[in-house]
Amino acid sequence: MTKYKVNSTAKKMARENISKKSKKKQGGFFSTLKFLFLMGCACALAGIASFELYLSSLPPINNLEQFKPNIVTKIYSADEEIIKTFTAYTYEKIELKDIPENLKKALIATEDKNFYRHHGYDLTGLVRSTVQNVMAGHVVQGASTLTQQLARVLFLNNERTFDRKLKELFIAARIEKTISKDQILEMYMNNVYLGAGAYGVEGASQIYFDKHLKDCSLSELALIAGLPQAPSVYNPFNNKDLAIKRRNQVLMRMYKMRYITKAEYESAKSADVKLAKVPQYYTTNKAPYFCDYVMKELEKLGFDETEITQGGYKIVTTLDYKTQKATDEAIDKNLKNWGLRGDNNQAAVFSYSPVDGRIIAYAGGKDYAKSQYDRVTQAVRPPGSSFKPIVYAAALEKGITPNDMIEDKPVTIGHWSPRNAGNKYRGPIPVYTALMVSSNVCAARMIKEVGIRSVIQIARVLGIETPIEYDYTIALGSNGVKLFEFTRAYGAFANGGFVVQPYAIERVETSRGKVVYKAPKTRFTHQLSMNTSAQMTAMLKTVITNGTGRAANIGKPAAGKTGTTDDNKDAYFMGYTPNVVTGVWVGNDDNIAMNKSIQGATVPAIIWKDVMRVATEPYGKADFNYPEVKLMPFAAGANVKIIGEEDEEQEQDKKPEEQPAPSENSDLTSEDIAKQVNNILKKTETQTQPAQQPVQQQAQPAVKPVQKPATAPIPIPMAVPESLNQQH
Repeated sequence: MTKYKVNSTAKKMARENISKKSKKKQGGFFSTLKFLFLMGCACALAGIASFELYLSSLPPINNLEQFKPNIVTKIYSADEEIIKTFTAYTYEKIELKDIPENLKKALIATEDKNFYRHHGYDLTGLVRSTVQNVMAGHVVQGASTLTQQLARVLFLNNERTFDRKLKELFIAARIEKTISKDQILEMYMNNVYLGAGAYGVEGASQIYFDKHLKDCSLSELALIAGLPQAPSVYNPFNNKDLAIKRRNQVLMRMYKMRYITKAEYESAKSADVKLAKVPQYYTTNKAPYFCDYVMKELEKLGFDETEITQGGYKIVTTLDYKTQKATDEAIDKNLKNWGLRGDNNQAAVFSYSPVDGRIIAYAGGKDYAKSQYDRVTQAVRPPGSSFKPIVYAAALEKGITPNDMIEDKPVTIGHWSPRNAGNKYRGPIPVYTALMVSSNVCAARMIKEVGIRSVIQIARVLGIETPIEYDYTIALGSNGVKLFEFTRAYGAFANGGFVVQPYAIERVETSRGKVVYKAPKTRFTHQLSMNTSAQMTAMLKTVITNGTGRAANIGKPAAGKTGTTDDNKDAYFMGYTPNVVTGVWVGNDDNIAMNKSIQGATVPAIIWKDVMRVATEPYGKADFNYPEVKLMPFAAGANVKIIGEEDEEQEQDKKPEEQPAPSENSDLTSEDIAKQVNNILKKTETQTQPAQQPVQQQAQPAVKPVQKPATAPIPIPMAVPESLNQQH
């Protein structure tokens, strides 16, 4: 029993000793951890105290009250014309006493609730954002006070780097030592960028609401106060719904900070936003539609609107200002001359280089001040007969040649029976003549010959991205396209079958001349054969010299195609030289029919001519560097195949006037031009031959050759006798 007690006591003592050693060991570890934590906190506090002491020791900024920030970003044309500047055209300085109290409170509640209590920086917020940024490896969260934001506006840029944040802190501390809080708030409100070209709150109220700041409601003031965080994103002209959502966030913060009552909050939150009809700032642009396109391109390159407008950049573009000026004048003059004076009557022009993709001229409408809708990149309108070259390109790619023969006779494909303008038919004619005179039935026969899928594939590889119906009627341009894409497609005909992506920005420089962006080497994709491009160009040359596009003749080598849709709702002229491609559209925004005289051969062709005369000046009379293509007025052999001949039997009993379906489009010229063309066509028409007659009788000449043997080639563009041309 005694031995048991002794052993029991020994075991108890042993356990106590082990427990004490364990506690001693654990106590040492936690003590060390606690010590390190306390030391870390002490060091951090000492560091913060030292940093704050350093900031407080910084000298004030001399003459800060007279400081004028260099925030001017300018956009230049290629010929050194300033076409847009982001200086404060609408800037109007306003004193703090004249700024509504609700706007002051809204800005403080939204941007810096401790504004009147800190020394230019918020250390708590700074520590919190620093931890977040360190964990992320880059700046993802800011803690900028109003003073820091003013420092950035006046002296720095919008780079999200640690270096910039440090400079921002130093400058903010110096600003706080230089001027009072009220002066800081006043300077901030007068210099902050608020989108749409507005610098300062007074400028913003005039641009967005067309009124002075003192006349703005609580709802309008809250909207302005919500803009500094992301002016481009919350710009109500760009996204009204998002701007209202941001406004309501500002109102909520004001309510939580007891700056406004619940009744005021509810009333302002439910208020509608009535914007000014036109941003006054935009009316100063020399090429406003193009500059909008430039801004979108800059955003794709990684620049945001605030950075652009406040960065003091020099943005050099591809625009040729002489051509742009001629474009704007041509649109204005010709629309007025043809009676198209209403706001609904519009025109658009897009011009670029098929060689390297430089955008030369760009007009999305006739008056940007009245409509900012861009009809170059946004409008989807059917191109009429100007789509026919896409059909013929598909045919050339399949081995059909310009000198092959095609039946210019009525045709029915399924339930579709297109007809020619004026019910005029010429019998068998060369393919190039069919395109020159814009025969609808020949285009229908051609798409039937090569297949719808082939035509759509050609349209796609040439850059037409809008949806295309799988339907034979696309041969006559029934499917909508965007002018930007359509003009790009024509560039392949001018450039040996290569498709190039148009671009607007050559380079971007900082205010110190450092190039931060330079356009890369242009990328090309080869989509058509050289032979197809050469043949298509030879064919389209005849459209301008002898066909429906005579009004577009600029007296130098050029190729093009007219287009007019059903009921004259849309009119196009698409054309090119070796160095410039230009597309022109004319129509009504509400898609109602225009006067019958407004067709592709009239107003669009004349606008195209006025634009191209200036655009092609630097290149003289340069011709296409293509192999020679001989265009012959009739078949060179008795057994030549005639495209569409197999349809003769089912169509031989039908007369043109009996065709049941209306024309898909009409490609007549103006009265004067039509008279010239029709006089020629009357002399070149042949009577429709019965299907049972021999082929050699069907293949009669489309035009009568002048003292030439039947097999002699006639150089481009001899589609009609010279003697007839001389009469007109």
